[in-house]
Amino acid sequence: MLPFSRLSGFILLASYQVRASSISSTTYTASGAFPTSLYGSYWNDPTATSAQPQPVITDPVTNEIFPYELTDPANFPKNDTVDPHPLPTQATPSQLMEQALAQIIAIATNPVFGDDTCTKCQASLAIAKMLVLGAPEQGPLLAEAVCQYFDYSTTCYDEYSALALGSTFSQVLALANAGGYDGQNLCSHIGLCSVPPAVPLNMTGWFATPKPNPLPPPIQPSGERLKVFHISDIHLDPRYAIGSEGNCSAYMCCRENAFNAATPDQIVLPAARFGSYWCDSPLDLMAAAMEAIGPLTGTEQSGFNFSIFTGDLTAHDSDNQYSRAYVEYEEVVFYGLLKKFAGPAPVYPTIGNHDTYMQFQMIPYTMGGTLGTQFNWLYEHISSMWQYEGWLPEASVAYASTHYAAYTVTRPDGLKIISLDTNLWYTDNYYSYINSTEPDPYGILRFLTDELQASEDAGERVWIIGHVLSGWDGTASQVNPTNLCTIDRFSPHVIANIFYGHTHEDQLSIFYANNGTVMTAETALTASWIGPSLTPLTNLNSGFRMYEIDSAASFLSSPTFDILDAYTYVSNVNEFPALDNQTQVGPSYYLEYSTRDAYGGNITWGANDPLNATWWHLVTEQMLADPTLVQTFNTYQSKSSVAGLDCTGECIPAKTCYMRSGSSSLAYQNCPAGYSSTQ
Repeated sequence: MLPFSRLSGFILLASYQVRASSISSTTYTASGAFPTSLYGSYWNDPTATSAQPQPVITDPVTNEIFPYELTDPANFPKNDTVDPHPLPTQATPSQLMEQALAQIIAIATNPVFGDDTCTKCQASLAIAKMLVLGAPEQGPLLAEAVCQYFDYSTTCYDEYSALALGSTFSQVLALANAGGYDGQNLCSHIGLCSVPPAVPLNMTGWFATPKPNPLPPPIQPSGERLKVFHISDIHLDPRYAIGSEGNCSAYMCCRENAFNAATPDQIVLPAARFGSYWCDSPLDLMAAAMEAIGPLTGTEQSGFNFSIFTGDLTAHDSDNQYSRAYVEYEEVVFYGLLKKFAGPAPVYPTIGNHDTYMQFQMIPYTMGGTLGTQFNWLYEHISSMWQYEGWLPEASVAYASTHYAAYTVTRPDGLKIISLDTNLWYTDNYYSYINSTEPDPYGILRFLTDELQASEDAGERVWIIGHVLSGWDGTASQVNPTNLCTIDRFSPHVIANIFYGHTHEDQLSIFYANNGTVMTAETALTASWIGPSLTPLTNLNSGFRMYEIDSAASFLSSPTFDILDAYTYVSNVNEFPALDNQTQVGPSYYLEYSTRDAYGGNITWGANDPLNATWWHLVTEQMLADPTLVQTFNTYQSKSSVAGLDCTGECIPAKTCYMRSGSSSLAYQNCPAGYSSTQ
């Protein structure tokens, strides 16, 4: 019997033979000529063999002849400009805002993105950017609507309307690279992205000359001690209301409209006349502090040799309560008091992040037009005030008025002061997120480098003053500007000291060679002193400081301008309520500590040797060996406030790590987060 496969083969073969016999031929060859009878007429010669026939075709519906150009191989239309190509109806500005909000909500709730908050944030910023470019006036409305929808705040209008930060956000989004580094950087500020890494620096050509090797021999101490006053973060509150709520649920406390949500109809903690832990400085406190300066520092008759003010005049009002007039009022009041009580020698001031309107914000001049010059009123007024008080020469004032209030001045004793607007790298300055891959978008570090180079060429010693610190825990400043190694290049032979404010706390950071790749006493270059605040906000005592520095009383010796000791004076805010309803006594300020005595007990150091970066590194070594010294530092950080937080466990090494971080990039790279403040 045949297998099934062979049997099926025979059947198929027989079937084919039967069908083939019924077909006349299995091959047909067509004519070589085109059958011209197919169509009545042609655009070309249909018998030609060099081109396809182009018959004339009529549409039986419209009775129109299709043009030859429609199919002409050499000239057919490359773009259809005849038929309609519908586009959506143009949206009104308000409709654009509504659609932008809807898309942001859709991105936030799209399960495809999962927990990727960074992608969600940057995608949302990109949508907002398109809105503000097309309808700028809708930007503040979108900011307010996003705030409300995501329940970011209970005061969205006050914070994000066009009268507050809404206009600033709109400018920033229009100018920033929302989908790139700028966007990630901005989203990191609100906790939705990780902080982007510092951009690798290209220092080629940045410095006019290399660092001298060997360095010039160190200047020997002159043996003369002069007194320098340092005051910071006044935050004078002329709207302070005595007896109002001092423990409120939202800023600002000690105001007529402040309340505690737990008992909104009853005051929990009446605002004391001289101040409260949750409030800024009333004028009563300011006057008391000014009166204490001379008697405590021994300068009642002689006065200080000079003073420095590291910024922040105004109270922590919400943005909608700020104005140019408010800032200018505070400038006039405070500078007048400072000249009266710290004079007659000059005060060298710098500008704080609260000393502008809108507060925190400074835009690069390079943005151009009215946007680039919108803060010129501030630089012109504040520099004019410095000239009015007799603190700065005309050339310094002229420069400050057109360069973010930055200036230099060389004192008669040879010390050069360089004042920088370091708010330009502040993380709450939203304009600093524009072109944030650039280490110097404002040009302020170019100015600093050139001035330091000139000082090196002239053999000068320099003090640098600013407000927003460059390092510590890193959260206050952008990583790229503070990663620029200008300090390394000119330390320790040119830069004697650096001074900041801003945190309200008593802190210090050290700069090391090669941006801190090796941290030893030998590589420590310069210390940055972060001055204590006069304001008690938040949970701090009120304080100020005096330095004793090495400086010649005459021109017969060469001064180092190094700090030989620092004395911090404080007043206990928890005692202020007992001073109410009487006028016999006011707050008591007292010497909290001498820096040399507090930290130098186990360090072999001469009585006239400077408290420089090397000394401070040795202090950090002592802290790691003896944690009680960190706890001492932590106490003084809060100005000995009874409300200050303790420092234990991981906080111990964290504090020393912050002290060894002159730039924010080092802090992000090396230090545990969350232990920077005692508040």
